[in-house]
Amino acid sequence: MLPHELIEKMKTQIEKKLKRKTKKELVETIIAGKKKNSWQIVAHKISSSRRTRVDLNLDEIDKQAKDGDVIVIPGKVLGTGEIKKKVRISALDYSESAKEKLKNSKTEFNFIMEEIKKNPEAKGIKILEREHE
Repeated sequence: MLPHELIEKMKTQIEKKLKRKTKKELVETIIAGKKKNSWQIVAHKISSSRRTRVDLNLDEIDKQAKDGDVIVIPGKVLGTGEIKKKVRISALDYSESAKEKLKNSKTEFNFIMEEIKKNPEAKGIKILEREHE
């Protein structure tokens, strides 16, 4: 759990960044995340500029994930590689090839907004970032 002062600071930053967003789904996801303290970090990351969002390939996700993980990607899932582990993935967006591969591998996936509704306390989520090389 995050300290109260940090949560309030993040909410203020998110509010400022939110004014510049125009995509309806993105705005709704940021607002839903901002309302839940446990989703503050995700809301903060997706309210940042598009350049700083995380776009990960399936093979990168598979490398960082463990069986049973609930993975949150504060960006887009791309279709290079494949998922071999049994995980649930939530992201802002998916490339067409990633969607196809996830369906074929029977990997459960959804959008962050759906995950916030399904799991408001963010129990067991793992937020993935790019691995530093």
